[in-house]
Amino acid sequence: MELTNGQSFGKPFQAHTLLLNQSFSTAGLMSLNCAVELGIADLIHSHGGPMPLSELARSIPIPPEKAPSLRRLMRLLVSHGVFAVQPDGNSENETAYLLTPLSELLLTKGTNLSPFIRVNSDPSFLKPWFHMGDWFKIKGSSPFEVAYGVKCVWELTAQRPELNDKFNDAMSCETCWVMKAMVTEFPQFFRGLKSLVDVGGGTGASARMIAEAFPDLKCTVFDLPHVVATLPESKLVDAVGGSMFDSIPPANAVFLKSILHNWSHEDCVKILKRCKEAIPPKEEGGKVIIVDMVINSNDAKVNETHLFYDVCMMIAFGGMERKEYEWRKIFNDAGFSDYKIFPLLGVYSIIELYP
Repeated sequence: MELTNGQSFGKPFQAHTLLLNQSFSTAGLMSLNCAVELGIADLIHSHGGPMPLSELARSIPIPPEKAPSLRRLMRLLVSHGVFAVQPDGNSENETAYLLTPLSELLLTKGTNLSPFIRVNSDPSFLKPWFHMGDWFKIKGSSPFEVAYGVKCVWELTAQRPELNDKFNDAMSCETCWVMKAMVTEFPQFFRGLKSLVDVGGGTGASARMIAEAFPDLKCTVFDLPHVVATLPESKLVDAVGGSMFDSIPPANAVFLKSILHNWSHEDCVKILKRCKEAIPPKEEGGKVIIVDMVINSNDAKVNETHLFYDVCMMIAFGGMERKEYEWRKIFNDAGFSDYKIFPLLGVYSIIELYP
């Protein structure tokens, strides 16, 4: 029988492959979450070198009959760059695994972004996605309201302390990762400041890292009263309760990390007007420092992350990620005179906003 190269079906086959990969994308997330739950990255790190499958299986530990299934899990994760593989010198048939830059981010004694994986794979946070189609067909509301009868993730976590802790852990670990890079690699954004207010500072992770890096800078965490009430006492930072829609404590600079993308255009304008009232004129060094995403990166992977985040904001908060012209309109409507965008933090940009 003569075989052809299937050229007439080449593009449909490619499309079919892409469609299948998209439809199975949940398998990638849940496999990654499984690796987090099993502590695989920590086990390989503790091993001190390439870790054979048999040793990994014993260390987890899992029943011997599950070893072939573990090999298949690891094969998928290797294909996604989570782990690397090399032949084990002691066996012709056994594979040994190494960490990659990606799995190093999951080490519990390192950066540890694993809480972020746990949140994104939690059934409670996934449920609103199953109501996305229903939400599009009705006026107003939000996918969270369709799923739970609450408007956004904040209202859900307020009702469920265990979810609130999980969500806060995820936000805190991601913030620490970004802020470590910012204060060490780009200290110029904080130099010369006498005081700074971290608006919507939550657990205080950003403010503490800024204060540790700049001991002469007076840092204040500003968030809702019930949020700051749970913060431990600190010699590094002050804590003030209130609403950013009413007033913000005065300072040389206001800091907003991953805050504005949670809100509509109108709400962002209201928040920034309060920020403008809290800082001195530009001539006296007053500024707002925003760490957020700006859609339109030349890097395809970064742009993909921006678009994923944008839809997540739509589902979870009714917010959005923005292109530069959308940011510019917010800044103008809030009465600011100028701004600069610095795409320095991977998927995040640093925006300096001047009154």
